[in-house]
Amino acid sequence: MPRLDLVLLAVSVGGISLSAPLISATAAPALAIAFWRNVMSVGVLGPYALLRHRAELRGIGRRPLLLATAAGALLALHFGLWMPSLRMTSVASATALVTTTPLWTILLMRLLGHRPPRLVWLGTCVAFLGVLVLTGVDLSLSPRALLGDALALGAGLAAAGYMLLGAEVRRTVSTTAYTLICYATTAVVLLGTCLLAGTALSGWPAGVWWQIALLMVTAQLLGHSLSNRVVRTLGPSVTSTAILLETPGAALIAAFWLGQWPPVAAYPAVALILVGLVLVARGGRR
Repeated sequence: MPRLDLVLLAVSVGGISLSAPLISATAAPALAIAFWRNVMSVGVLGPYALLRHRAELRGIGRRPLLLATAAGALLALHFGLWMPSLRMTSVASATALVTTTPLWTILLMRLLGHRPPRLVWLGTCVAFLGVLVLTGVDLSLSPRALLGDALALGAGLAAAGYMLLGAEVRRTVSTTAYTLICYATTAVVLLGTCLLAGTALSGWPAGVWWQIALLMVTAQLLGHSLSNRVVRTLGPSVTSTAILLETPGAALIAAFWLGQWPPVAAYPAVALILVGLVLVARGGRR
């Protein structure tokens, strides 16, 4: 495996792992953080996309445009569910539950007629067993923590729909053009949600804005962009399995930085989820 790509993958995992603790520590409404994160991403990506992909953006077909817009709406739903969940349950629980996206993807693909291998189904069952254990642990803590778990699971489901639609669009549309349309749609949907909910979009100290900008750079530009870069050489199995390290990475950062140490009973549940997801990744490769 190319050493440079392995280093880039490590940077990607580190950037993604910083996302949840940073959101939890930022003193701004979760929906506002989600909105500005996408606005900043569009601001960074937009000039390059308009310069290099202007003709493609003008000539994009109706179907890819509608699918990219729908993917952006699902991404907005993902952010709108997951970011508030970080304020209701622990970073470890929210991160472990939102990374169940591959499981939801398998179930959605099964509804579309695909038949995954037995190892994938085994991994799905193991991971969902971990979900049941983890939600039971959080229920013993408080109903609020259980509601946070439900939001994180919903965010994982929304992300699965977003990924399936994105994969369909990228058959005929470049990643840059698709990402610009998707992020712009996400920002518009989140803006409407913030206005309807009465969420404040400004009025915070400069440190909060720097934290949001850091979130955009680490999680969005370094995290997801680098993982998309190395998946061509390292393969989806290695990349997806490595990204699962986000769960222990985020938990460790939250523990040492925010003092969020998960209850002892949560560790076996998180381990079951991770083992199940590794089985899904290996089965998907076969």
